[in-house]
Amino acid sequence: MKRITSMILAAGMFAFVACGPSAEEKAATEKAKQDSVAAAQKMIDDSIAAVNAAAAQQAMQDSINMAMEKAKADSIAAAESKKHASKPKPKTNEQKVKEDMKVLKKQKG
Repeated sequence: MKRITSMILAAGMFAFVACGPSAEEKAATEKAKQDSVAAAQKMIDDSIAAVNAAAAQQAMQDSINMAMEKAKADSIAAAESKKHASKPKPKTNEQKVKEDMKVLKKQKG
Protein backbone atom coordinates (compact mmCIF):
# COMPACT_ATOMS: atom_id res chain seq x y z
CA MET A 1 0.00 0.00 0.00
CA LYS A 2 2.85 2.31 0.80
CA ARG A 3 4.38 1.53 -2.55
CA ILE A 4 1.23 2.42 -4.45
CA THR A 5 0.83 5.66 -2.51
CA SER A 6 4.45 6.59 -3.20
CA MET A 7 4.00 5.88 -6.89
CA ILE A 8 0.83 7.97 -7.03
CA LEU A 9 2.58 10.85 -5.25
CA ALA A 10 5.56 10.63 -7.63
CA ALA A 11 3.25 10.53 -10.66
CA GLY A 12 1.35 13.52 -9.29
CA MET A 13 4.54 15.50 -8.85
CA PHE A 14 5.67 14.69 -12.39
CA ALA A 15 2.27 15.67 -13.72
CA PHE A 16 2.36 18.93 -11.77
CA VAL A 17 5.80 19.81 -13.14
CA ALA A 18 4.81 18.75 -16.65
CA CYS A 19 1.70 20.94 -16.59
CA GLY A 20 3.76 24.15 -16.17
CA PRO A 21 4.01 26.64 -19.02
CA SER A 22 5.79 25.37 -22.08
CA ALA A 23 8.56 27.28 -23.86
CA GLU A 24 6.03 28.47 -26.43
CA GLU A 25 3.72 29.77 -23.71
CA LYS A 26 6.61 31.52 -21.97
CA ALA A 27 7.67 33.10 -25.28
CA ALA A 28 4.09 34.18 -25.99
CA THR A 29 3.81 35.73 -22.54
CA GLU A 30 7.11 37.58 -22.99
CA LYS A 31 6.05 38.77 -26.46
CA ALA A 32 2.73 40.05 -25.09
CA LYS A 33 4.58 41.91 -22.34
CA GLN A 34 6.95 43.50 -24.89
CA ASP A 35 4.02 44.44 -27.12
CA SER A 36 2.27 46.06 -24.18
CA VAL A 37 5.37 48.07 -23.26
CA ALA A 38 5.81 49.13 -26.91
CA ALA A 39 2.16 50.23 -27.12
CA ALA A 40 2.45 52.22 -23.90
CA GLN A 41 5.65 53.89 -25.13
CA LYS A 42 3.96 54.77 -28.44
CA MET A 43 1.06 56.35 -26.56
CA ILE A 44 3.49 58.39 -24.44
CA ASP A 45 5.41 59.52 -27.54
CA ASP A 46 2.18 60.46 -29.33
CA SER A 47 0.98 62.39 -26.28
CA ILE A 48 4.27 64.32 -26.05
CA ALA A 49 4.13 65.10 -29.78
CA ALA A 50 0.55 66.37 -29.42
CA VAL A 51 1.51 68.60 -26.48
CA ASN A 52 4.49 70.00 -28.40
CA ALA A 53 2.31 70.69 -31.45
CA ALA A 54 -0.28 72.44 -29.28
CA ALA A 55 2.44 74.53 -27.62
CA ALA A 56 3.84 75.54 -31.01
CA GLN A 57 0.35 76.47 -32.22
CA GLN A 58 -0.26 78.52 -29.07
CA ALA A 59 3.09 80.30 -29.44
CA MET A 60 2.24 81.19 -33.04
CA GLN A 61 -1.19 82.48 -32.00
CA ASP A 62 0.38 84.53 -29.19
CA SER A 63 2.85 86.02 -31.67
CA ILE A 64 0.03 86.96 -34.04
CA ASN A 65 -1.94 88.53 -31.17
CA MET A 66 1.08 90.55 -30.05
CA ALA A 67 1.70 91.78 -33.59
CA MET A 68 -1.95 92.82 -33.92
CA GLU A 69 -1.85 94.66 -30.58
CA LYS A 70 1.37 96.45 -31.61
CA ALA A 71 -0.13 97.45 -34.95
CA LYS A 72 -3.23 98.76 -33.17
CA ALA A 73 -1.11 100.74 -30.71
CA ASP A 74 1.02 102.14 -33.55
CA SER A 75 -2.10 103.15 -35.45
CA ILE A 76 -3.52 104.91 -32.41
CA ALA A 77 -0.20 106.67 -31.80
CA ALA A 78 -0.02 107.80 -35.44
CA ALA A 79 -3.58 109.12 -35.29
CA GLU A 80 -2.80 110.98 -32.07
CA SER A 81 0.35 112.53 -33.52
CA LYS A 82 -1.54 113.69 -36.63
CA LYS A 83 -4.24 115.13 -34.43
CA HIS A 84 -1.72 117.13 -32.44
CA ALA A 85 0.46 118.04 -35.43
CA SER A 86 -2.35 119.60 -37.48
CA LYS A 87 -3.58 121.75 -34.63
CA PRO A 88 -1.41 124.88 -34.20
CA LYS A 89 -0.28 125.89 -30.77
CA PRO A 90 -2.39 128.61 -29.22
CA LYS A 91 -0.84 132.06 -29.40
CA THR A 92 0.28 133.82 -26.28
CA ASN A 93 -0.96 137.28 -25.41
CA GLU A 94 2.39 138.78 -26.40
CA GLN A 95 2.17 137.24 -29.86
CA LYS A 96 -1.36 138.52 -30.31
CA VAL A 97 -0.29 142.04 -29.30
CA LYS A 98 2.64 141.98 -31.77
CA GLU A 99 0.36 140.86 -34.60
CA ASP A 100 -2.14 143.57 -33.76
CA MET A 101 0.66 146.19 -33.77
CA LYS A 102 1.78 145.02 -37.24
CA VAL A 103 -1.75 145.25 -38.55
CA LEU A 104 -2.13 148.78 -37.13
CA LYS A 105 1.19 149.91 -38.64
CA LYS A 106 0.12 148.62 -42.04
CA GLN A 107 -3.19 150.42 -41.79
CA LYS A 108 -1.52 153.72 -40.82
CA GLY A 109 1.33 153.44 -43.15
